[in-house]
Amino acid sequence: QVQLVESGGGLVQPGGSLRLSCAASRIFLRLYAMSWYRQAPGKQRELVGTITSSRDTNYADSVKGRFTISRDDAKNTVYLQMNSLQPEDTAVYYCNATRSNYNYWGQGTQVTVSS
Repeated sequence: QVQLVESGGGLVQPGGSLRLSCAASRIFLRLYAMSWYRQAPGKQRELVGTITSSRDTNYADSVKGRFTISRDDAKNTVYLQMNSLQPEDTAVYYCNATRSNYNYWGQGTQVTVSS
């Protein structure tokens, strides 16, 4: 059974940083387009950014310049480095793996930005 497991969420003050991890079992993340999504209370899930199998990245305008997605093939893990966090970044963050007809989601990790 394919599993994506996010970790690294927590409570951080405005202006702070967090790094989220998404570790996979039974699939090789380097073969997938890996995306981070987030969902704030009462809002729709939104795309934060994507890293392709060739390591191209793209980001939502709201996080561009602050968030960075990377991939460690040896650890079969994708990361979301989040800097200059603001209260509006508060959400549950999910990782997603997509390839052809395959689409997998993690369980999510809570990020709360508050003083």
